[in-house]
Amino acid sequence: MRSGNPPGSPKVIPPMVKINRVYTRTGDDGRTMLGDGARLPKFHIRVTATGSVDEANAFIGWAARHVADPARAILQRVQNDLFDIGADLCRPERTSLKVEPLRLQEAQVVWLEQRVDEHNAALAPLISFVLPGGSEGSALLHIARTIVRRAEREIAELAFQEPITPAVIRYMNRLSDLLFVLARAENDAGASDVLWHPGAHRDTAPMPTG
Repeated sequence: MRSGNPPGSPKVIPPMVKINRVYTRTGDDGRTMLGDGARLPKFHIRVTATGSVDEANAFIGWAARHVADPARAILQRVQNDLFDIGADLCRPERTSLKVEPLRLQEAQVVWLEQRVDEHNAALAPLISFVLPGGSEGSALLHIARTIVRRAEREIAELAFQEPITPAVIRYMNRLSDLLFVLARAENDAGASDVLWHPGAHRDTAPMPTG
């Protein structure tokens, strides 16, 4: 993370949010306002991607209620990072900015990678794909993982149209890996995982009659 700003560079000011109204009617025309004041249709890929990040955050919050530390503490930190990503996405890259927007940092990606390596080391190597499920915490983590994957695809689509912070895509990619690893950890360190057996039921269907 940056500890200061070079002379002449835009000043970084952490965004403060004051919310005193639940509804504003500003989105009644089908558009929404970005952090820089620009207005986009609500179906714009930038808005769609931001919404998927928010959806993933909500499911991660649900999953956190059904896991114990250290997984819960990890998920709560991730939730804060996802708000950083939302703040990043809502302020497109612009030139000549007087205030530098909040941007996700590579150090946040590295922290995720460290957690993935740390928790994966305690799991047995996989010999097949895992069927999502198991404990409630594991099942919810798998749901969150799929939403994170969708958000990653949408952010990637945006990145092919406009410049975005590179760390954002990497973070979402590593986050889906982390959620997968934590889901396995919740299933007795993977011992309770149910594995995919390709074609296991192809020959069990009843033969047609008549």
